[in-house]
Amino acid sequence: TGGMGYIGSHTSVALIEAGYQVVVLDNLDNSSEKVLTGIESITGQTPHFAHTDLRDVDAVLEVFNEYPITSVIHTAGLKSVEESVTNPSKYYENNIGSTITLVKAMQTAGVSTLVFSSSATVYSSSSKPPFDENAKTFPTNPYGMSKYIIEQIMADLALADSKWRLGILRYFNPVGAHPSGKIGESPSGVPNNLMPYLMQVAIGKLEKLPIYGDDYETPDGTCIRDYVHVVDLARGHLAALEFLENKNGVHFWNLGTGKGTSVLELVKEVEKVIEKPIPIEMKQRRKGDIPIVFADVAKASSQLSWQAKYSIEKMCADHWKWQKHYSDSRQ
Repeated sequence: TGGMGYIGSHTSVALIEAGYQVVVLDNLDNSSEKVLTGIESITGQTPHFAHTDLRDVDAVLEVFNEYPITSVIHTAGLKSVEESVTNPSKYYENNIGSTITLVKAMQTAGVSTLVFSSSATVYSSSSKPPFDENAKTFPTNPYGMSKYIIEQIMADLALADSKWRLGILRYFNPVGAHPSGKIGESPSGVPNNLMPYLMQVAIGKLEKLPIYGDDYETPDGTCIRDYVHVVDLARGHLAALEFLENKNGVHFWNLGTGKGTSVLELVKEVEKVIEKPIPIEMKQRRKGDIPIVFADVAKASSQLSWQAKYSIEKMCADHWKWQKHYSDSRQ
């Protein structure tokens, strides 16, 4: 689900390269059918595509009836923290509602293996980094709360029926793009996340990068986050799927690098790649921003044999390659 989106498209590529047959469900709300061309040019195959809204149970059931589906990777959903604060009902209705519909369709179709895209936003601001999977959960915004509620629904499903095999992946900060430059993140409107905003400043589409707060208790005063390459994340979905082949119940894993990078450090890495300075503008702190967030990834390493391979330099270089390709293709 959401297979035309940023995470979903890279996961589709990883699945096809691993020999899976892929059916993509997407309503193209925040994505484009052009992504199919990118996937095909990388893998030599085009996934089956159903232009379907996940909240339409009959339409979703049609897809299950048409294809011999054995497992689901659920990456569909709205993802702007900022928008979720101004329009919470939209996030609850879309993210939670679509998941309930999907689960109903899976139950009707007799499919019980599901990997879900959750988020590090489920963790409490009172937790101390590095966050492991047992860290206190208390989301500070409706986006994170929608992910947290879905996690609870899945835990209840596993309690009610032992057939369920559920993997919950808590992403930290996905960045980068496929090394080919043929698929990547293409937010509509002004980006909400740091890296795509930074890249649009780098390409000249936006004037300067606002940095919210330079007075945090961190080495350079700016917030620290755990950035993880989207191709590494895609590999994490495959690892979770393989784990669930013979494990019932609900399982949680962090996907990150286990290392933090500050906003200013990320800016410097991008400046190295593009070989010119990035204009920045210091602003006041935003409400709800946690100073330091990075993952404890020991569980994913031991249970899934998964570790992030790619460095922050590689993340920036691949994202820049995509940004240039994307800008060229839109001219």
